[in-house]
Order: sequence, then structure tokens, then C-alpha cells
Amino acid sequence: MGDRPPEEVKIKLKHGEWEVEITCVESRVKQVVENVLSSLDTAKIVGPAIQGQFDELRREIESLKLRPAIVEPRSDEQKVPTKGGMTCRGLLESLWVEGYFGSERSLGEVHEELSRRGYNYDRTAVSHSLTDMVRENILTRIGTMRNYRYIQKRPPSNDAATAA
Repeated sequence: MGDRPPEEVKIKLKHGEWEVEITCVESRVKQVVENVLSSLDTAKIVGPAIQGQFDELRREIESLKLRPAIVEPRSDEQKVPTKGGMTCRGLLESLWVEGYFGSERSLGEVHEELSRRGYNYDRTAVSHSLTDMVRENILTRIGTMRNYRYIQKRPPSNDAATAA
């Protein structure tokens, strides 16, 4: 009786919109069912048009991840600051190009300078933009929390300085 061939088992599974019929030996039922169920959980029922959109979004996300945090404009396409629609970040970059951050500046001094030039941004917006510039190695900060002073980490390129 020990030489008996293993018995085959047939199982029908329904999961969401999927219906699967499995045939396997009795000793492997648990493993096969687990494999099928895990595959069904990860599988998506997606039409080709939607799959194409997913693929396009994935490519866009990957390209954004690979893009450098700050892109220096080429010398033949310099940004020309316009007073009407300047962002807080754009204004801070203009100050950097002018050499304003050649010496240490506190958040209060930077905020006052923007106000003096006619731009009234909230201090937190200025602080966030300065922090972004520190993260991008344009500026560095010295001191302790709530008492930082900002100074240029690298000078602007000659092309950026002549454009401003």
C-alpha cells in the first residue's frame, strides 16, 4: 500500500473577478493555493490604455527622481527676473547672484531685504526657501536652530552673475 501513486486534487478558487482551477497532488495543495492567491493579489486587471498611462506615469516619476534639484540655466537661456511674478525662491536666487549672501545673513535680514525691495513674503516662506537652497548646496547655514545665519556655499557662476 505504500507504493500507491499520490492522489490528484482539483480545486476551484474564485478571487475578485478571477476564477482559477488548480490540479495538483494532495501533499502540495497548501503551497500551490498560497502561490496562486499571492499572484492574484499582485495581478491587476488593467486594459492596455490604462496600462499605457501607468507606464507613462512611472517614466515621468523616474525622470523627476533623476532630475537634479536645481538646474543651472545654460548661458544662452538665462532667466530674466520680472518684478510681476517673482517667487520667493526666485528672489533669493537673485540675491545670491548679486552676491548678497557673500557675508552671513540672518533670516530677519533676508526678510527685511525682500521687504525693502517691495516683496512681502511670510517669514516661513523665506525660511523654507532658504532651507531648500541649503539642501541644494547653494547656501550653507551657521549657528543653531532659530538662530541660523546663511552664507553662500559656492559663488554663482559668471554666466548667472552677468544675466542678473
